[in-house]
Amino acid sequence: MTQAEFLTVPALTGVRHGFFTRRGGVSEGPYAALNCSLSSKDDRDRVRENRRRAMDALGLDIVALHGLTQVHGIAVAEVEAGWAEGEGPQADAMVTRRPGIALGIVTGDCAPVLFADAGAGVVGAAHAGWRGAVAGVIEATVEAMERLGARRGNIAAAVGPCIGQASYEVGPDLRDAVLARDAADARFFAQGRRAERWQFDLPGYCAARLGALGLAAVATAGACTLAEEDRFFSHRRRTLAGGRDPIGHQLSAIALPA
Repeated sequence: MTQAEFLTVPALTGVRHGFFTRRGGVSEGPYAALNCSLSSKDDRDRVRENRRRAMDALGLDIVALHGLTQVHGIAVAEVEAGWAEGEGPQADAMVTRRPGIALGIVTGDCAPVLFADAGAGVVGAAHAGWRGAVAGVIEATVEAMERLGARRGNIAAAVGPCIGQASYEVGPDLRDAVLARDAADARFFAQGRRAERWQFDLPGYCAARLGALGLAAVATAGACTLAEEDRFFSHRRRTLAGGRDPIGHQLSAIALPA
């Protein structure tokens, strides 16, 4: 059996975590191969096997994995008793202090962000598309971790694979929304290839929002989902190709040791 491929970052040493790629699964066609999205039109049994392989790579059972109905907002769910597969609440971040529970985020270009205060025994995970990042999903996740006993000066965070600046052309609506919050964030935009278009640095923006919180460590995975077609799914790649074929989603997950 091919093992699910994933990336780790040294900043999160001490907790089980992985930013999974699209490699090592059983799905076929546009979902090949490690599609972990239950909301896709992929075969349900194949998706479940992909998720099982991902958890196996982290030394966990598939029942440990908890996901959300992601809506590009800033709501944070606390995972205590857990919920059934595919029945996660509408939210874009999760926190827990329960060992053995894996917090899973699925992405296709948005930034997955994983958090840990290993000493306090609290972890978090967030789905940070540009809307959620601007609205404050990162800050909301840290605040929710603090309510469980974490201290922000002890929290490490990592921004996983997402669309990189060279690949992310945006229009005035996105740029205006970012600058309306803080004009200094113009530093995350480079001139685009066309008039009234800019290249937005989503991972850099997320890392800066994390850095402003005074965390113990902030890291980025440094991988672009659009540019690396053999490793990652990408919504923008699908759009550029005409938007006809469906795509899968990669998984990012974190858990306290059981």
